[in-house]
Amino acid sequence: MRCLLIYDIPNDRARQKIADACLDYGLQRIQYSAFSGNLSRTHQRELMTEVKRRLGKNAGNIQLFTFPDDIWNARRVINQGESHE
Repeated sequence: MRCLLIYDIPNDRARQKIADACLDYGLQRIQYSAFSGNLSRTHQRELMTEVKRRLGKNAGNIQLFTFPDDIWNARRVINQGESHE
């Protein structure tokens, strides 16, 4: 299932750890604090467990959204200039 993970984490080190976890699970960075990709439900749970572990006691807001393919494919995107994809 297509997933979008976004976060707001003030601590630079914790933020990098969360970004690394997203990359470890095969997600692609689409913005500085946003990643997307395909993850099974099992991998979604594993990723969120790992993200929580890596966040530790640091402040943060991390949200994982899932989308069926038809909804994801209906999104509108403007990607102009420098990109993270």
